[in-house]
Amino acid sequence: MSKKIVILGAGESGTGAALLAKAKGFEVFVSDQGTIKDNYKAELLTAGVDFEEGAHSAEKVLAADLIIKSPGIPDKAELIKQAKAKHIEIIDELEFGFRYLTGKVIAITGTNGKTTTTLLTYHLLKTAGFNVALAGNVGESLARKVAAGSHDWYVIEISSFQLDGTKTFRPEIGILTNITPDHLDRYEYKMENYINSKFQLVQNMTENSHFIFYEDDAVAGLEVTKRAITPIKIPVSLKNKASQVHFDGTAMNFQFGSKTFSITQSETTLKGPHNLINTMAAVSAAYQAGVSVEAIKAGLKTFVNAPHRLESVATIKGVEFVNDSKATNVDSVVYALGSYTQPLIWIAGGIDKGNDYNIIKAEVSQKVKTLICLGKDNTKLKTFFKDLVPEIKETQTIKELVQMALASAKQGDVVLLSPACASFDLFKNYEDRGNQFRDAVLELKRQVES
Repeated sequence: MSKKIVILGAGESGTGAALLAKAKGFEVFVSDQGTIKDNYKAELLTAGVDFEEGAHSAEKVLAADLIIKSPGIPDKAELIKQAKAKHIEIIDELEFGFRYLTGKVIAITGTNGKTTTTLLTYHLLKTAGFNVALAGNVGESLARKVAAGSHDWYVIEISSFQLDGTKTFRPEIGILTNITPDHLDRYEYKMENYINSKFQLVQNMTENSHFIFYEDDAVAGLEVTKRAITPIKIPVSLKNKASQVHFDGTAMNFQFGSKTFSITQSETTLKGPHNLINTMAAVSAAYQAGVSVEAIKAGLKTFVNAPHRLESVATIKGVEFVNDSKATNVDSVVYALGSYTQPLIWIAGGIDKGNDYNIIKAEVSQKVKTLICLGKDNTKLKTFFKDLVPEIKETQTIKELVQMALASAKQGDVVLLSPACASFDLFKNYEDRGNQFRDAVLELKRQVES
């Protein structure tokens, strides 16, 4: 009799896990409390996977030999508690996919910067001719990739939620970009629980594997000094010129054994201090995976980042419009403001996450000539910055927003959408906000230049 696997959640990770489980000959049942998207439903039907939606049938779920749960389902969910009481093994899709892959893993986690670092690492391996797959929080689920075929390398972006569901998961190369407070509601509002979750990245790594981390980060850098970490450590720094990988104010410098090389940011397609960190981490990972320095330098010239991350949309009358809608917290805005020396028209606002604007007070007072508040309630932003910014405006429509921004700008200025807030008051998500901004900017450009 084949082993019964129940998968909770039928999004990308759940559907990927179902396809892999089916391919491996298991009896598979998928249960989703919500509505399953049509594309995932079609895949389950085609693969002959039994499923339900709209509710969890406890009797069917608790008859499992193994439960693979969506990362979004917390351990405190009642059904999970019942499964644990019955001693049913519960893992995440990431763990399940790892158990069946034959290649090596580069895993990237962190509060900010992990998507850019993941995409760049993948790009450097891919353009160097490696047989590599991109998986995890960016792209397709790991289980789906493993089900579809084998690769020599898997570059995976991983959240803390996914790491919580791992047991044997072991990267060959692990990257930790940084740790700042996030998702604390999931971790009993205890920062140490969130930190422990992130450090599950290294729990199974061996003395021959490599752990790349940003040593200047107040949390991650300190934690590395306090913990017993088995893999070879590669610290990345913007400040410490004695560090193995560091920025000296002019170039990024790398030293791996007797091999030393340097790369300037102008040799890459990325800008800003945060992308120095991301680039140094990705280059270090690619080099440890066996990519030559020549291939790395060639790949850096052709990289295109994911949208909504300091994405230059268009220049109108000498004014550059930049879409950084992904910046949904103040820590991200720090990096965005630090990426420009020109005068800024800064667009911010949305649903405040308990933001401490003191973190960006100095940068805003030095660089921002106009603040345009985009949100339903802009009181906190207006109150904090009223004496720091010469001009404050507000709107709730993107079309009016871009016109306001152009009217406030002079040639050489930058209009920066870097909201510091969640988007759900006016938009579906940060992508929707960024897409609407991009469309409005391009429409304005057509009007102005026609």
